[in-house]
Amino acid sequence: MERYVMKRRDFIKTTSMAGVGAGLTILNFPVFGKQAPSNKIVLGVMGVNSRGNWLAQVAAKLPGAAIGYICDVEDGAIEKGLKAVAGAQDRKPAVIKDIRKLLEQKDFDALIVAAPDHWHAPAAIMGTAAGKHVYVEKPCSHNPHEGELLVAAAKKYNRLVQMGNQRRSWPNLQQAVKEVKEQGILGKVHYGRGWYVNDRQPIGVGKKIPVPSTLNWDLWQGPAPRKDYLDNIVHYNWHWRWHWGTSETCNNATHELDCLRWFMDLEYPTKVTSAGGRYSFSGDDWETPDTQTLNFEFEGNKAVAWEGRSCDPFTLEGSGRGFAIFGEQGALYNSGGDSYKIVDNKNKVVKEVKQAANPNQSVTNTVSPAGEFYDAVHINNFLESIRGKATLNSEINTGYKSTLLCLLGNIAQRTGRVLHTDPSNGRILNDAEAMKLWSREYEKGWTPKI
Repeated sequence: MERYVMKRRDFIKTTSMAGVGAGLTILNFPVFGKQAPSNKIVLGVMGVNSRGNWLAQVAAKLPGAAIGYICDVEDGAIEKGLKAVAGAQDRKPAVIKDIRKLLEQKDFDALIVAAPDHWHAPAAIMGTAAGKHVYVEKPCSHNPHEGELLVAAAKKYNRLVQMGNQRRSWPNLQQAVKEVKEQGILGKVHYGRGWYVNDRQPIGVGKKIPVPSTLNWDLWQGPAPRKDYLDNIVHYNWHWRWHWGTSETCNNATHELDCLRWFMDLEYPTKVTSAGGRYSFSGDDWETPDTQTLNFEFEGNKAVAWEGRSCDPFTLEGSGRGFAIFGEQGALYNSGGDSYKIVDNKNKVVKEVKQAANPNQSVTNTVSPAGEFYDAVHINNFLESIRGKATLNSEINTGYKSTLLCLLGNIAQRTGRVLHTDPSNGRILNDAEAMKLWSREYEKGWTPKI
């Protein structure tokens, strides 16, 4: 059996981004970006309460980057964002609460979008139209139509758009992909599965109360049709309401399904099914499934599945999340991080590669499952691509295809239908009712357009 842990110095070399991480030497970059002062790419970050707060910290530490603006609609989040960035850079970001006002500013180069899901595509589309490159967290859209628009916007405005499916930039997984696809270490692959489990608790029944003075509820809703403020939505439980969220599938399955598409050379499916529901608890405002299995069939006799259990913490293959790929000559297992093992047809481990950094990081951490280094490599790939020194590891067309799998799974779940889809573009065939969920209604004046 071949078994090793990639040394950190080798790990850094493989990423082609020396300078990322604490204590590493800052590189001397030439001037990039029309407005970039002090040889830096200047970033604006939308949404800094949780994930965006973390991304702002990570980006601010990268050589040749600076957080110029923070955009949020809640005072507590703004305070957290400013505090986080203050420890990573000397420059204090300016604060602009309205994304429309932010995008009028000419002195920054790229936008990071980490607001709630219903904001991802509209903000990213607006960003490209304003001439900004965009890093948008997963899922890239709240519905398939938005994703199609975002892909078209990136092309129309000739902007780089990277989705936050960070595994595409992790060096051990990049190595594993080459072994599976180029070296054929598993032989012909035909089936893959992914999983995610957590121990989320009930969210209760929201009470209609006055909007806190610290929150601009109108801007928080943005493109979504207006609803009354409830006390159990902001900051996190919107995930489980269809009006703003996209369920655990888009919240987490995006990563594993993206890896399965990547490793198995999959594009759009031909058939999608879903089973599950709100099984673990009842009587609260949680609308999306907390227990769900998705199945996708593709041309070429290939299929993938995903299992999600938001409220049952029992692991699979010894991990709270991960994926597995099965071929004629063996199987590959991933336990959620930048690691993998390969077994032969007798289930004997023939190779095992361990994660180099943050080996004890929780794979179900809601802010950063892998840790700073692994987020940094993906953001830095975005920055290096802006500089013209790299190509995006997850450009938006790729990101949308993976997001679409999750969205199709949600549509299958909500309609109770088996979906048959066009393998050339993923669109649902011969089902007008299901296609009603391809898009959504928008608040007047907020419909995304390019």
